[in-house]
Amino acid sequence: MLYYLIALFVILLDQITKWLIVNNMHQGESITIINNILYITSHRNRGAAWGILQGQMWLFYVITIIVIAAIMYYIHKAAKGKWLLGVSLAFMLGGAIGNFIDRLMRKEVVDFIHTYIFGYNFPVFNIADSALVIGVILLMIQMLKDERETKEKSYGENGTHHS
Repeated sequence: MLYYLIALFVILLDQITKWLIVNNMHQGESITIINNILYITSHRNRGAAWGILQGQMWLFYVITIIVIAAIMYYIHKAAKGKWLLGVSLAFMLGGAIGNFIDRLMRKEVVDFIHTYIFGYNFPVFNIADSALVIGVILLMIQMLKDERETKEKSYGENGTHHS
């Protein structure tokens, strides 16, 4: 249940911020937060990350439904007793649903976080995208943790292999 509350929080934060952008800024308008680093820029994307697969909404619908179902399955089956895995899946679920709502309701995704990282003009993104990235990073940490625990069980404290 906690994991679904986290996902719901991500969805609400994502949708509220997108609503604020759509209702208070013109497309292409930009507000400087930190000069040469961070801007709020009203942008729309009809594709996936970095604008790839523009206009392929049917593909995004199918893939997102499969991803949401898989994440929910893993929350129920694999996250028991593994809070980090559950949190990572919750962030990914919230992010996937947040952008899915945009694609269903607007036929495009509202992006607005515009950064220049080490001088690189990074593609504009949103809260849902951020949640997906955070979820993947947490998942990788969980996987490294699982691998370390498996090695410790296999080799024991003194480094000898136990069969």
